[in-house]
Amino acid sequence: MPGHLSMEEVFARACELIPGGVSSPVRAFGSVGGTPVFLASAKGPHVVDIAGREYIDLVCSWGPALLGHAHPEVVQAVQDAATRGLSFGAPTTAEVELAAAVKARIPFIEKVRFVSTGTEATMTAIRLARGATGRPRIVKFAGCYHGHSDSLLAAAGSGVATAGLPGSSGVTDGAASDTIVLPYNDPDALRSAFAADGERIAAVITEACPANMGLVPPASGFNETIREVTRDHGALMIFDEVLTGFRVGPAGYWGFDNSPDAPRYVPDIVAFGKVLGGGMPLAALAARAEIMDLLAPLGPVYQAGTLSGNPLATAAGIATLRLADESVYRRVDEASEVLQGAVGEALTHASVPHVIQRAGNLFSVFFGEDAAARGVRNYAEALAQDVFRFAPFFHSMLDAGVTLPPSVFEAWFLSSAHDDAALSRILDALPAAARAAASARRAS
Repeated sequence: MPGHLSMEEVFARACELIPGGVSSPVRAFGSVGGTPVFLASAKGPHVVDIAGREYIDLVCSWGPALLGHAHPEVVQAVQDAATRGLSFGAPTTAEVELAAAVKARIPFIEKVRFVSTGTEATMTAIRLARGATGRPRIVKFAGCYHGHSDSLLAAAGSGVATAGLPGSSGVTDGAASDTIVLPYNDPDALRSAFAADGERIAAVITEACPANMGLVPPASGFNETIREVTRDHGALMIFDEVLTGFRVGPAGYWGFDNSPDAPRYVPDIVAFGKVLGGGMPLAALAARAEIMDLLAPLGPVYQAGTLSGNPLATAAGIATLRLADESVYRRVDEASEVLQGAVGEALTHASVPHVIQRAGNLFSVFFGEDAAARGVRNYAEALAQDVFRFAPFFHSMLDAGVTLPPSVFEAWFLSSAHDDAALSRILDALPAAARAAASARRAS
């Protein structure tokens, strides 16, 4: 498109050709208003829009850019792979190498199957759980987002929460009927569901630490309860680490929450994505061999994908996991600590009631008196926050050259490339954004 077009003109043209002008709903700025920012390039902690304006980025491609954007060694790995061919539709040694890298980080994993998206990973995990147990029903928690497959869009978070939708048109009653939706962090509800229908429940799927209704950590012992209840009833525990995997630590949230030598709980199936592909479309599901070997071609559970294990994506994943050493996680953790403290200080100084909730280097802000007083423990409480304060906060930060996720229901992401200079620019922008949030008024 001509470079002289304004952002508004580009968006108008996009809306003529693409539904809503975007390829993923949250990008449309529906919950914050205004024109979406079209990006042209990214490097380190920075993104640059089509008008040439540079921003400090706290989206990080919604998580994958753990090392920062366009890390030279990751880019080189992809370029080298591209010279050998973009796609083969055949096995490659890169798949084997990446699977070994995943297994090395998480001791209970024995086999890995690569797919292209997090939705594919969770969808396949559910099919695999049904195949392993011979049971039809799945338990999920309200506010947990597991991609956009039909049965998992009931009471989902992420973009569904942003749009205020309970689910999605086009999902049949039949698809939804085998999904039991429970409130998150409610062990009694979980036990009651299994007491009533345990013989028909194949699995419980849960975000390892929910981050798609804002960051809502599991209450003490909740993941252990899921493990206990599923084991007692012969069901599987599916851990969705598409967002948290390899981001909150070398072994994802499971490693963050457990001692690998003496874990308190071990899920049956884990889904990965985002960081796993280093910015390329790549995801995976993983489990012990007896479960994974139920997948075709060894077993009766079918899954396939023309681009699964794509050589460019696996090259990016291998390079990312190789580079993501202790120093990387230490830098991201340190930057997150600084930013969390500064956000809290700015909002407190502006008299904005809030709470910051975290899981390692991931965090999000909830606005409102109730959130500040009690914290946010589930989807209902996340929805009850002062959502109206986020849009002015977001646009103030954007005007100051900082990109946040364009929804209050999302986590903030940092990278090891967020150096002191980048953090300084973010911190400089926070006081005005906090004042904008303080001045916001609920729509009548």
